[in-house]
Amino acid sequence: MILEFTVENYRSFYGKKTLVLEADKALKECSETNLFACNKHILLRTLALYGANSSGKSNLVSAMHTMARCVLLSVKLNDNEELEYDPFLLLKDNERPTMFEVIFLKGEYCYRYGFRYNLERIVDEWLFRKTTPRSKEQMLFVRNEEGICVEENNFPEGVGYEEKTNDNRLFLSLCQQLGGEMSRQVISWFQSDFNVISGLNNQQYSSYSKLFFHKKEQSSVDALKFFQKLRLGFNSILTHEEEPNIPSDLPTELRAMFQKEIQGKKSIELDSVHNIYSDKGKVVGSVNFSFEERESSGTNKLFDLSGPIFDTLYTGATLVIDELDAKMHPLISQYIIELFNNHETNPKNAQLIFTTHDTHLLSQKILRRDQIWFTEKDSQEQTDLYSLMDIVLPDGTKPRNDANYERNYIAGRYGAIPYIFND
Repeated sequence: MILEFTVENYRSFYGKKTLVLEADKALKECSETNLFACNKHILLRTLALYGANSSGKSNLVSAMHTMARCVLLSVKLNDNEELEYDPFLLLKDNERPTMFEVIFLKGEYCYRYGFRYNLERIVDEWLFRKTTPRSKEQMLFVRNEEGICVEENNFPEGVGYEEKTNDNRLFLSLCQQLGGEMSRQVISWFQSDFNVISGLNNQQYSSYSKLFFHKKEQSSVDALKFFQKLRLGFNSILTHEEEPNIPSDLPTELRAMFQKEIQGKKSIELDSVHNIYSDKGKVVGSVNFSFEERESSGTNKLFDLSGPIFDTLYTGATLVIDELDAKMHPLISQYIIELFNNHETNPKNAQLIFTTHDTHLLSQKILRRDQIWFTEKDSQEQTDLYSLMDIVLPDGTKPRNDANYERNYIAGRYGAIPYIFND
C-alpha cells in the first residue's frame, strides 16, 4: 500500500510536490467504505486527479512510472549508461537533480525510499523504515556525495558493498542482486505491488487481459461478472488459442524465419457471445463475434484494463491509471471506483489512483475531499499539486462537505481548469 509519493524537478514539476494517500483525520464522510486500516495507518482506497489539459496530471503518473523503471532496471545498466533524466526545462541553467521518494507499507514495515539523480549518476539515495506511525524511523542506509553510510544493525546485507556500487546504479538494486532480503522486499513492492498503466494506450494490456481470462481463475470469474452487470450487449466472453497468422505474401525466406521463431507458440483470441432472437423477441440461440472487431473501442478498452484492475483487486496492490475515463461512459468509471471503495469487492485493500476529466465523479457520495486532487500550472509553467482539503476559498473558509464539488470546480472555485480566452 502506498502512503505518499514525492517528485521534484521532473518534467513540469520543478518544486517538490507530494501526493498523499493517508486519510485526513478531520474528515468523517465515507469512512466505512473509502478508507481502510493497515499497520495502524488509515489509508485511501482511491484517489482522483483532476486538472486542465497539459497541467501535469500525466507527468505525475509518468514520474511514478519512471521511478519504478529506475528501480527495476538499475541492475541491468552498463557502467557509463545514461539515466532517464527528464528535468524541468523552462528555467535557465537548471542542472538540479531529479528526485523521487515513495512511502509504502510492505509486510510489517513502513518504508521510505528515494533517490536523486542526473543524467550520469545517482546523487543521493536513502532507505528508512518504521513499524507504526508513531515509532521512530530507523535508517537502513544513506548515500550522498561523501559515499554510502550503512546502519550495520538495521541493514547488515549492505555492509561491505558501499564501495562496489557504480555511480549510475542504485545501491538498493546491488544489495538485492547480491541476495539481500530487505532490499528484495523493497524492490518486490515496485515489481508486484505498484503498477502504472495508461488508459490511452490500453492495447498494451490486451494480451495480459486475454491470458488473465484464459486461465479462468477466480479473479477472471469476478471480471466476467463485472462485464455481465454492465450489460454491454454480450452474455459471455470466450477465449481460444490460435496458431499465429503469417501473411502469405511474405518472401519465402522471411516466412521460414517467422515460422521458426513462432514454432510452438499460440496466440489467445477473444470472442463475445451474443443472443440470437426470434421475430417475437425470444432467445433462440447464440453467436460468437470477434471481440476486437465487433465490440466498440470503449468496450475493448474496458476489457484491456480489466486484467490489471481485477488482478490488483485480487492481490491487494496499487494501480495507477492515466486517463481512466477516456472512451468510457461516466457510470462505468464510477462503477470501477466503487469496486475499490467497497470492502466486499476489495477485501485485500487494493488502491486505485487515476487521472480524469469526468466531473460526474466530483460528488461526496463517491469521493471524500481528501480523495480529490488537482494539478495546475503557474505563470512559469510549473505544476502545482494540491487536494480539495488544501483549498482556501475567497471568504477564508475551506470547501464544505455539503458543497456541490462538480459545479464549483467547473466555475473555477478550485482552480485547475482551462483558461479560454475569447477575442
